[in-house]
Amino acid sequence: MTMNFITELETEFKAKQHAENALPMAKYMKDLFPFFGIKTDERRAIFKLVCKKHQTEIDTNTRTIGWELFKKNERELQYCGIEILSKNLKKKYVIEDIVWIEKLLITNSWWDSVDTISKFILGDYLQQFPAEIPTVVALFSEADNIWLNRSVILFQLGYKSQTDFKLLKSLCIKHSNSNEFFIRKAIGWALREYAKTDPEAVRKFVLQSNLKPLSKKEALKNI
Repeated sequence: MTMNFITELETEFKAKQHAENALPMAKYMKDLFPFFGIKTDERRAIFKLVCKKHQTEIDTNTRTIGWELFKKNERELQYCGIEILSKNLKKKYVIEDIVWIEKLLITNSWWDSVDTISKFILGDYLQQFPAEIPTVVALFSEADNIWLNRSVILFQLGYKSQTDFKLLKSLCIKHSNSNEFFIRKAIGWALREYAKTDPEAVRKFVLQSNLKPLSKKEALKNI
């Protein structure tokens, strides 16, 4: 199998790299990943053009291409890997995909990738296979990995009125004593998002629960 798409995308990104942007972008991400220094709009424009030329290859090898891109060093290529998987597999997941979704969440993990994967990949997968929710939630929420924990707090971000608020509340309570910033923040964010659908239910829950101050503040921000 040839990987003309990945080779061309990498070549285009290298040609358009901006050293003056790369360092501050990496610094913003705690120097966890190198960057080409390509801002979002330009990155998406390049990505779109290269995708058009290799659409058949992408459609035929979506999972492989997405994963190969996500394993690359530069964060821009990792973002493209996530985008290919989330857009091309929407409503086309197979039940076994949870294996690589988990791998995606625990590889090159930071808030930016995990949040996107949680909402647009894990969230879509579990909407397609709702019977898998109890198993996945139990597995990820019990895991000794904060990013898996965060992913199940956040996977319903786009569910709106379809949100299982009882499940969300149970996950918030389960992780309410966490001292991890990214868990406390996720609890607040998930509740704040659901407050757009049912503000009174969120207010009542937050006032009656023993959530950490950061989680409470984030949850009630727009109510």
